[in-house]
This record gives sequence, structure tokens and C-alpha cells, in this order.
Amino acid sequence: MATTPDSLYDEDDLLPLSGLAHMAFCERRWALVHVEQQWAENRYTVEGEQGHERAHSGIPESRPDLLIRRTLPLRSLRLGLSGQSDVVEFHPSTQPNAISLDGHAGRWQPVPVEFKRSRDKAGSIAYRLQLCAQAMCLEEMLSTSVIEGAIFDVSTRRREAVIFPAAVRREVERLAARMHSMRRGGKTPSAVPKPACRKCSLMDTCLPGLKMGNPQTEPVARYLQRAIKEHTI
Repeated sequence: MATTPDSLYDEDDLLPLSGLAHMAFCERRWALVHVEQQWAENRYTVEGEQGHERAHSGIPESRPDLLIRRTLPLRSLRLGLSGQSDVVEFHPSTQPNAISLDGHAGRWQPVPVEFKRSRDKAGSIAYRLQLCAQAMCLEEMLSTSVIEGAIFDVSTRRREAVIFPAAVRREVERLAARMHSMRRGGKTPSAVPKPACRKCSLMDTCLPGLKMGNPQTEPVARYLQRAIKEHTI
């Protein structure tokens, strides 16, 4: 268990890297999924899965000017996260932080690429933070610096370069630490209704619109039972 920013988590304590986007979007959503093991699909989650499948379905590619690796395992003991990439590209580079790769001449710069389908600002921010977390995993694993990544929107087929300034890296560290803190505490935060709730697949489970006072930090199952009891005539 990591206790300071410079300490490392044990392998058994690692949390899913994919959860960082949930945490950035909504702490309650993260707790519902990763503490209470709640899940539901909707149009947006299905479209997101289709984007991931599309990224994962290709084969590794090797060209003189580009190496493409899919579903690359990622891990950071400092952040306490593990998962896999959609795509990591390796571009030829002469920069000091470039790395060597077995079986390939020259030196290379890793560029993580996330395949997403986003229609709102909140989702875009969450994806950028998750992409930064992937970059930080690569940095730790490969002993290098990852300058930028990219988000590929599968709906528009547009690619956007994403850089990772210090402020974004600090937010990733904060979110990762918060995930571990909430996991240890085992509590689900209160619902805070907001416009983005309408697109959440867990809206019905979360019940952000139920007018019965503060749901407090209690599991959804118990919250729902109380709601039914208090609204029974």
C-alpha cells in the first residue's frame, strides 16, 4: 500500500486503469462500479466498447517509420493502476528520451492512442486524464518520458494530439490516490445530479433524481430499499 507520493503500491493493490475515466467523470459512478460492482449498459457504453473492439481487432504493424502495438499491458506501481492500451505507436526519434526496442534498429518514442466516441466536454476531459495515466504507466515501465498521446474519435475519424502538462499529471495522481482511498473506505459518495447524469448508464441505479433527501454515503442496494420503504403507502 502506497502512503506517500514516492512510495509504491503492491501488485495485489493495483486498481483498473480504465476506472480513472469513471473517477474523473463522477466519483459516485466509480464507486458504484468498482466498490459495489454495479453495472449497466446504454447507448454510450456500447458505442465505447465498439470503439475499443475496433482498436483491439487489428494486428501489430511494423513499418520503417512506425510500429503499432495493440492491447499493450500497462502498469504503474506509483499510481497503483494496471490495464491495457488501445494502441501504442512507436515513432522513430533522435530525442534523448527515445528508447531502443528489441528487434528494431534505431530509437523510438512511444505515443499512446485512445479510441473513444465522445460528444461532450466532460467525457473529453475524462479521456484526456485516462490517456495521461497511460502515458505515465509507459514512462514508468520504459524509463522514458512520453511527450504526447492522441485521442482518435471513431465517430468522426478525427485524431487529436494531447499533451501532458504538469497540472494534468497532478490531477491524475490525485484521482488515482482518491480511487485507492475510496476503495479502502468502501463507501459510495452521495449523488450530485448534473446534466451529464442523463448520459450515464447507471442513472437508474444511482437514482440522482429521487427526491427523498440526501442519499448519504450508503450502498445503492440499501439506499433503494430505504427509498421503497419510505415511499410505500
